[in-house]
Amino acid sequence: MEFLGRRFVDLIKLFIAPIIFLTIVTGISGMGSLKKVGKIGIWSLLYFEIVTTFALGIGVLTAYWLRPGDVDRSGLPLSSQPAPAPGKQFSWFDFFMDNFTLQVLVIAIITGIVLNYSRHRGRAMVLLGYCSQWVFKALKYLMYAAPAGAFGGMAFTVGKFGLHTLIPLGKLMLSVYSTMFIFIVLVLGGILRYYKASIFRLLRYIRNEILVVLGTSSSEAALPSLMEKMEQAGCSKPVVGLVIPAGYSFNLDGTSIYLSMAVIFLAQLYQVPLSVSEILAVIGILMLTSKGAAGVTGSGFIVLASTLTAINKIPVEGLAFLLGVDKFMSEARAITNLIGNSVATYVVAHTVKEFELPEGQSEPFAA
Repeated sequence: MEFLGRRFVDLIKLFIAPIIFLTIVTGISGMGSLKKVGKIGIWSLLYFEIVTTFALGIGVLTAYWLRPGDVDRSGLPLSSQPAPAPGKQFSWFDFFMDNFTLQVLVIAIITGIVLNYSRHRGRAMVLLGYCSQWVFKALKYLMYAAPAGAFGGMAFTVGKFGLHTLIPLGKLMLSVYSTMFIFIVLVLGGILRYYKASIFRLLRYIRNEILVVLGTSSSEAALPSLMEKMEQAGCSKPVVGLVIPAGYSFNLDGTSIYLSMAVIFLAQLYQVPLSVSEILAVIGILMLTSKGAAGVTGSGFIVLASTLTAINKIPVEGLAFLLGVDKFMSEARAITNLIGNSVATYVVAHTVKEFELPEGQSEPFAA
């Protein structure tokens, strides 16, 4: 059973470098394209970054408050972690030189910035898009083996450490669902309240799209009808056409909450203390790596794996344990992403003065 879980995670690791490079480069180049659109793009980017960073922070704080990963005092053993050399002082230079994931991350950021100012940007983006298509297709086929990896990871963990190790997974599910509910009602609801709108009226307005997402576990399934409804609600066509598609890469509130909580959950499960600087590093890395790949099956595990390898303290094989409950949390992520993009569209439309109701129609979200 341990073999199944470990080998699946080892295969996942092979995708870290190419996917991180491709998504970061195309993501930064995409930000440059958004800025060229004008004030709609600039306000959209500003909103996306503020709200998703807030979502990451809420995920971290809630995970530390609820502590879903606590098993017992001993925790799970750090089987894959090398013992630190005694007496050796910590060095940021050595940490960077020994960390391949961080190196790829830095090279990708530099490449993305350079491409934004290159005259060959168009051709480079076509090539990168072609490479991304094949890499993500390979990842999609690998994820067909996810049930075997999850079976092996969970069977090994439960068989070796006992049934009580399943309790943290149940606590994680409850924590994720509770956090996302609070985020929708308080944070997104508070944003709408500032614009004299009601989050509950918005939820009622897009209830059919929420049901579609609930049934498919994918927020992209409701994209066409959501765009149509937001136009009918008074948001201009240019705002809807830019904010919602871009939001599926840059404004993933539910995914951000889940990823940050999953990292802290695994740290608690393996009894790994994280310093404030390491927590900030987790948020910073997730801000970059969570962009651009969320619509692809299995990309969430690549993001988690890349974050864990960059921090280099939490065993990556913990991912096989998380696979067992990921399906049950994918609906919550997708629904939160959908609602977050609806709120973003409404806010940007009001901010750039591109909100106009059809004649004779009252505002559907008015508080």
